[in-house]
Amino acid sequence: MNANILLGLSPLLIVAVGALVLMVVEALSRFRDERLESPSASLAVSSSVVLFASAIAAAGVWFYGPENLPEVSSLAPWLLLDRFSLFFFVILTLGGALSCLLAGGYLPEHKLDRGEFYPLLLLSTVGAMTLAAAGDMLTIFLGLEAMSLGVYTMVAFRRGSPRSIEAALKYFLLGSFAAALLLYGGALLYGATGHTDLSGIGSQLANTGLRLVKSDSEVPSDMLLIAYDNAVPLVMVGLVLILVGLAFKVSAVPFHMWTPDAYEGAPTPATTYMAVVVKAAAFALMLRVLLIAFADAKTASWGTGWPPVVAGLAVATMTVANVIAVRQESVKRMLAYSSIAHAGTLLIAVVAATKATQQAEASMIYYLLAYTVSTAGAFGTLILCGSRGAEAVSYEDLAGLGRRHPAIAFAFSLFLLSLAGVPPLAGFFGKFYLFRVAIDNGFTMLAVLGLLNSVIAAYYYLRVLVVMYMKEPEPGAPIAVPMRSGYVAAALLISAVLVVLLGLLPNGTLEAAILAAG
Repeated sequence: MNANILLGLSPLLIVAVGALVLMVVEALSRFRDERLESPSASLAVSSSVVLFASAIAAAGVWFYGPENLPEVSSLAPWLLLDRFSLFFFVILTLGGALSCLLAGGYLPEHKLDRGEFYPLLLLSTVGAMTLAAAGDMLTIFLGLEAMSLGVYTMVAFRRGSPRSIEAALKYFLLGSFAAALLLYGGALLYGATGHTDLSGIGSQLANTGLRLVKSDSEVPSDMLLIAYDNAVPLVMVGLVLILVGLAFKVSAVPFHMWTPDAYEGAPTPATTYMAVVVKAAAFALMLRVLLIAFADAKTASWGTGWPPVVAGLAVATMTVANVIAVRQESVKRMLAYSSIAHAGTLLIAVVAATKATQQAEASMIYYLLAYTVSTAGAFGTLILCGSRGAEAVSYEDLAGLGRRHPAIAFAFSLFLLSLAGVPPLAGFFGKFYLFRVAIDNGFTMLAVLGLLNSVIAAYYYLRVLVVMYMKEPEPGAPIAVPMRSGYVAAALLISAVLVVLLGLLPNGTLEAAILAAG
């Protein structure tokens, strides 16, 4: 294999090879003396190092320039190694590394110290990275299954918990159904266009429309009309099936029912991974599919295409998720609905991409990066707030935390304020850029609804702060006891630094996002 191809694939290869090596290490660690250090202590660090190394490799290829590696074009259409993919590689590996560090503290604390968690996470990340770079329906399906199978297992990692097993079963059944819809939709598109690659599908759909109006065609116009009419039902049904499958993966309403149960039943590091890595990969896939395969004048129009459907999903997702989140008493479940609401906000960028592709893609990429570090920090702080037998589950468990443990309460406040969009933190600029792009391109109503939903979201984020700083535990009520973990503290420190830096110095990251979208 050419050296330039290896260089271009290095972010993906580092994670894949690292996962295989860790599988062997984990298997051999079973034969160690039980008195020795637990496997999570070394595997968490090793996994994080692998993922950070992959992020550095992706950044290195970025600065070198994928355009200076012409040989990687031979991987197309199966893998599209461009700046878009490289930026998402950084987001995905960063989210995975933070999840590994959180697991390094959480799993031993809660007696779930089994080393297979880390190879599963790394292999799922390989699938997520494949999705971000996929340019063919076959590659999409392989990446989707590689990512999903590992996540199903991580959700069920708490084997003695009926809630965890129930959550994994629901996620597996509905996830398999969604994957089948994507696969069947791709099969219908192949039948209609003769292509499985996204660019070929998009080109065929666009050219079919052009041939209908060409007067110098050698083929009789009535024959073209018959051929096109036969393809239209296949294309429309395929588009609907793919939209449903994508909506499930991004947790859009009404395909969100699995999300709160899966997030609540899974170990919190697995919940973090689903909230940041799986969601980011799903949105990368959505952009690829809709803006390459379905970007022609027919399927991307407001009269006959997907934009009004996605706009409706955005409004329903934001509104329903925020209204339900307000009523939650479990903080973890509230964060699950918060994740759904953020997916609705991101769908606004997908709609805006029909008129301003580069700016809308850039705003989504920046938003996902800000969301990744803020959400990982929020779940990480929730982990740190409780220990085995005294976990932080409900709002009441956090009462008085600001007085008893001010550093932890401050960290939680920082991440929640970022998710709420309070300046000058990363979440504020993520929402600002996204709403500005929507307004500049005529989607004012969507932006206004997004702003109103942000106000609703601020209520349940601020409710946590009120409970931590302004409320004391009821007499006799259980109190969450914070755990001690250098791994979790390291993850929170990294997340906090990035939340502040992305907020104070947003221009450089936004310029990189614009370059990635170009």
